[in-house]
Amino acid sequence: MADPKGFMTTPRQDWPRRPVEERARDWDEVYVPGALLPIISKQADRCMDCGVPFCHEACPLGNLIPEWNDLVSREDWRAAADRLHATNNFPEFTGRLCPAPCEAGCVLAINQPAVTIKNVECAIADRAWEEGFAPPRPPERLSGKTVAVIGSGPTGLAAAQQLTRAGHTVAVYERDDRLGGLMRYGIPAFKMEKRHLERRLEQMRAEGTKFRTSTAVGRDIGADELRSRYDALVLATGATAWRELQVPGRELAGIHQAMAYLPPANRVCEGDLETSPLSAAGKHVVIVGGGDTGADCLGTAVREGAASVTQLDIYALPDTERDEDTEPWPTYPMRVYRLSAAHEEARDLRTAPVADADARLFAASTLRFDGDAQGHVRSLHLVEVDARRRPVDGTGRTLPADLVLLALGFSGPDRGDGLVDQLGLEMEPRGTIARDSAFATNVPGVFAAGDAARGQSLIVWAIAEGRAVAAAVDRHLTGSSRLPAPIGPYDRPMMA
Repeated sequence: MADPKGFMTTPRQDWPRRPVEERARDWDEVYVPGALLPIISKQADRCMDCGVPFCHEACPLGNLIPEWNDLVSREDWRAAADRLHATNNFPEFTGRLCPAPCEAGCVLAINQPAVTIKNVECAIADRAWEEGFAPPRPPERLSGKTVAVIGSGPTGLAAAQQLTRAGHTVAVYERDDRLGGLMRYGIPAFKMEKRHLERRLEQMRAEGTKFRTSTAVGRDIGADELRSRYDALVLATGATAWRELQVPGRELAGIHQAMAYLPPANRVCEGDLETSPLSAAGKHVVIVGGGDTGADCLGTAVREGAASVTQLDIYALPDTERDEDTEPWPTYPMRVYRLSAAHEEARDLRTAPVADADARLFAASTLRFDGDAQGHVRSLHLVEVDARRRPVDGTGRTLPADLVLLALGFSGPDRGDGLVDQLGLEMEPRGTIARDSAFATNVPGVFAAGDAARGQSLIVWAIAEGRAVAAAVDRHLTGSSRLPAPIGPYDRPMMA
């Protein structure tokens, strides 16, 4: 604790964002380059080094937050990077994409703005790369055991890196043409530029991990064939089976799932396409769903030049402060009004004049879609709902809609490739892969981790699952393991 009075004398200061008018014209990250390092040491000083750091409990990775806060406050970046990487394989991902449940559990947050834990984490990770504090760590010897990891999202990559470093020969299979899962084609570049992903992939290649892209296990290669090649399989395919909206008019053209819309926009940034076939340019866009994926669609549509963009959230407009009765500290408050970069852009650019706040209409439920003579959607009819999602009389309204994006979440792994059925996997009633307390499925030697088994969750939980399943696989292959297992398959976030 470099400054015992830091939390009293230093106000919270977040990484500043670039001006809206500037960043809405490009796909670069929204933050001011280089503006974090000059402020971050004083922000780390705000950490109280409390006796019971609830930020540890709030973070499934068990990040050693007070330790690296203290090291950053003293500007000992090498030691801070070592402590950060001791619990997190990819802190530059979580420092940009995680909603920071650790900050909700910060003891200072009881009555003050929390420590900027997420910003400190990102600063350490970026400094580690700049200073060469994150070299490849290939194993000293090989075990002779082989593992196939199916899926290259954060869970699959974390599992692969841990198992490679433990000495096993690991190959990662990815059905897309590039690695990264949703981080590649689902997360827009303005939230995380892909250079961060490429840098980690090069580190993993140098450590010995093998990658097989454009290979859908179950279709391009049979599951049984893969089982015969490897001593263990890790299923980290994610939860990509999207939820549908069953209302009249759903069959009209121009209504798409969010994950059909976001990948082409990312491919434009990758240089694969000149323009997206689903571009929002000049269109009236309505996004159904109030979560992060909907916000990603919002920021993308703004950059594509939409005529208007409105986002529908079925929940009521939340307060700016947590409700201590329903979501007390140190739980993560789900129903708190937050202004993401995309919402700030939509608000300042006035993309949705009818919205309650920024671009969002709250307590809004879709009734039906209407189209033109050519069968293309032209309007969306909605109604206001109460806390129990019952329609409120007299609140119906109609929005112009040339492009509708459904961002309603995901129910489990996509079964279209045949992997689940070929392996004969047992499934949970909610559509996820069943597993036991050791992450093992009903098929010997086959393990499941991440959203495919847990259900849709946060990136920090995905990485924790990858680290934990790696320990389970290592134990299965060798009889014991020294790899850390931060969570179990049945662990859940702190709830009231």
